[in-house]
Amino acid sequence: MASININQLPENTLLELFTHVPARELLWNCRPVCSLWRDLIDAVSLWKRKSLRDGFITEHWDQPVADWKIFYFLCSLRRNLLRNPCAEEDMGAWRIDSNGGDRWKVESLPGEHGTNFPDPKVKKYFVTSYGMCLKSQLVDLKAEGYWEELLDTFRPDIVVKDWFAARADCGCAYHLRVQLASADYIVLASFEPPPVIIHQWNDAKWTEVSYTFSDYPPGVRHILFQHGGKDTQFWAGWYGPRVTNSSVVISHTMTRNPGSPTAQPEDEARVAEGFPLFLSFYNLTGHPTLRLLSRPVEGRRSPPSNS
Repeated sequence: MASININQLPENTLLELFTHVPARELLWNCRPVCSLWRDLIDAVSLWKRKSLRDGFITEHWDQPVADWKIFYFLCSLRRNLLRNPCAEEDMGAWRIDSNGGDRWKVESLPGEHGTNFPDPKVKKYFVTSYGMCLKSQLVDLKAEGYWEELLDTFRPDIVVKDWFAARADCGCAYHLRVQLASADYIVLASFEPPPVIIHQWNDAKWTEVSYTFSDYPPGVRHILFQHGGKDTQFWAGWYGPRVTNSSVVISHTMTRNPGSPTAQPEDEARVAEGFPLFLSFYNLTGHPTLRLLSRPVEGRRSPPSNS
């Protein structure tokens, strides 16, 4: 029986076959085979088929897609780049930058003088103490599967979210900082809102903070996410802000205008006098180091006996 060259198949049949081949295999192993395969793999129709087959669609079904190939890869890579965001692995994956007071702790929802989280799948949270508590993660984008051309040419939106709450019986100060950095840890873009001050006898409601980095400079290779805070009553124990369900997601959208906050905390936000100043720098090993500059404080107070 005479052999048949695969290239003798109709182009539409070849396209259908290619939709079942992993995307990276298509680009790295299949595309260089011949000019026919190269042209078919570069075709918009192939990547549109693969996107629809894998359930990758835009938020609004009729929203135009500028580049279906890039859209496919961004959708396939889309996930929360922060590990252990909901404290299910205790403090695992987090770097402790500041561990003041009685140190970081993990508690189960809703906690004393707390409220349930909006998403019932979230069961735990991290809680801070009377001294400044900060923790962070450094995301290596190339290690997460994003390559230089994708990051520098298309610069997809980077969406950052965090959730925080106070105890109803104690005031607190919540801090958040997110930085986009180059391969050698030069900061290219930053989001660091003023500390959120929540007063004592509040509703203990969980609040989401969301920010989108758009049209940032080329060269982003790392994302530093840091959050935490402390209580404002200076009580021994764990009366500071509670945080959970944090996320850093590379979106499939590409916006060419500066990012802006997509939500504002409902609680009063202001810079409190005497709050520490945080300076970030990087040592010779390439790992982030945090220096905390603050005034010395007096000894802690005990919470009321009926707390």
